[in-house]
Amino acid sequence: MAWAQEAKPQDLRCEPRIVARQSAKAFPEGPPPDAALLQWVDVPPLDDWSQRWPGYDGAAWYRIDWESRCGHDQPVALAVINMVMAGEVFVNSELIWRDQSLVEPLSRSWNMPRYWLLPKALLKEQGNSIWVRIHGISSQTPGLGRLRLGDPAELEQWTAQATWSLRTIYVVCITVSLVLCLLFAFAWLHHRYQKLYGWYALNLLCWALMLCFIVMTDPWPFASTQAFARGNLLIFIAFTYTFCIFALRFADLSLKKLERTLTGLCSLCAVFALTVPEAQMALSQAIWLLMFCLCALVCLLFPLRALQTRTPAHIIFSLCFVLYLAIGVHDLLLLTKALDHNLTLIPYTTLMSMLVIAWLLGRQIVKNMRHIERFNHELSLTVTQACDDLSQTLEREHHLALSHSRLQERLRISQDLHDGLGGSLVRSIALVEQSSTPLPNAQVLSMLKLMRDDLRQMIDTGTSAAIQVPETPVQWLAPLRHRFARLFEELDIQVKWSLPTYWAHAPSPIQCLTLTRVLEEALTNVVKHSRASQVEVRLEIPDSRELQLQIEDNGTGFDLDSTQINSMGVGMRSMLARLERLQGTLVIQSRPGRTELRASLPLLGKVQRHTEVQSAMPTAQSVL
Repeated sequence: MAWAQEAKPQDLRCEPRIVARQSAKAFPEGPPPDAALLQWVDVPPLDDWSQRWPGYDGAAWYRIDWESRCGHDQPVALAVINMVMAGEVFVNSELIWRDQSLVEPLSRSWNMPRYWLLPKALLKEQGNSIWVRIHGISSQTPGLGRLRLGDPAELEQWTAQATWSLRTIYVVCITVSLVLCLLFAFAWLHHRYQKLYGWYALNLLCWALMLCFIVMTDPWPFASTQAFARGNLLIFIAFTYTFCIFALRFADLSLKKLERTLTGLCSLCAVFALTVPEAQMALSQAIWLLMFCLCALVCLLFPLRALQTRTPAHIIFSLCFVLYLAIGVHDLLLLTKALDHNLTLIPYTTLMSMLVIAWLLGRQIVKNMRHIERFNHELSLTVTQACDDLSQTLEREHHLALSHSRLQERLRISQDLHDGLGGSLVRSIALVEQSSTPLPNAQVLSMLKLMRDDLRQMIDTGTSAAIQVPETPVQWLAPLRHRFARLFEELDIQVKWSLPTYWAHAPSPIQCLTLTRVLEEALTNVVKHSRASQVEVRLEIPDSRELQLQIEDNGTGFDLDSTQINSMGVGMRSMLARLERLQGTLVIQSRPGRTELRASLPLLGKVQRHTEVQSAMPTAQSVL
């Protein structure tokens, strides 16, 4: 930049000309003394008195003698790029400016360009001098930086350019670094397994703090310049540590021993920075150099890793690291005043990093979008295939359900035919067989009507839930009792009916129908197979939660084991199926002279009020 070098004036006739630059040790206070009383030495435009007076902490005068061919009527401006650390400016022994603090803790003008328009009243025709008293300490490269005298407009532009390069760009970098720090910190907080984001956020935070130390002009909150230097060194150690860890993690290197060694080394350096006496703070420069060497080593080794992996991200960052190293060496030489200009390049690395990170994030976003598109395409194909498979499966299930429904309906019809209409036919056949004379037409018609009623009841079974439950067990059993009464009289079979007088818990309509079918089948089996002379039918509600129907006869019985081995008959299978559909049980015990069948159903209905039966039956049980 133009401000970094001495400018060539366009009009040399009126341009102030510096004839001498000299320096001498000074008292910390008071106006400029008689020049003959001080021991002056010539100094370069960029001076560091620690090289001339090693270990000297205090103040030094810088006297710049100049002359102008156009006299003192020509406006003259003064610009100073930096003063390390604090300073005050005199024109011909008259004070025109001083820093806020010239005692510990010193103000920090080391990176602060300043501009003054010199008052004409203070200028002489010939023999003008600018006196600058610098206050500094030897460990901070104290001295006067670049100084110019000349045209006000030109120097004002020159100072503005220097302010941009030495201050504004740093403020921009601080802002960018903090924004990126927050971005990656939030990314790490939402994805804790992405520790690389966390390390990069810490590194950006340390970098932003380092830049803050550069632009600070007020020593607060530090109590001294040395304390300020300790804080700056600690931040640089933290920056070096986080930078090295981030580089190792970004390179996909898991070197636990190296990381532990690095942690120990940086911890020792931090302890040294905190405990070293102020008189030996010059030794801290060795820590600065060591930390810089660690960063340089990482910057040199990262390209080797990039050659191994050959991933675009590693290659781009390796080029950036090499460039960072070159810029770091340049600014280190600039800090030690080995280079004869003030153009620092280190802040531009932040902007370059921002561009690289933007490229990486953009590239990652594009990759993620492509991955999402590919995933969506695969998912669409998978969903389509799954829908086709599901539709085929549902179609097969529908056909199976239809077949199952048809089978169930056929089974129900066969059971109803067997238990209902079949029982009526068996009773009618038995009456005809047992009658010694032809049956009257009225009796035959009655038998046919009973079979018709059974057929209607079978047809209406699907709507049995809507049928009203009889109010008492006696009313429930009356139709069935009437059907078998004459048949049992013809066969000379005595029947005993034991029923409760009321429902302790009302059964459901389907439960009533189920027990009716079971009882019909059981009594039909007595008529057909048992050769019994006595039959007892009992309905009990032992604990108000279960309904038990028991049928017992004194017939010949049958071999229960043989029947179970050879599979049950249609009637027994029908009874068992009906009961199991309602979570009921069927228990059969048989031996010669006694066969007992016990059907049980759980009662889930509401408790009914006790209904008194107006009859001649006993109140607890009736023996009919």
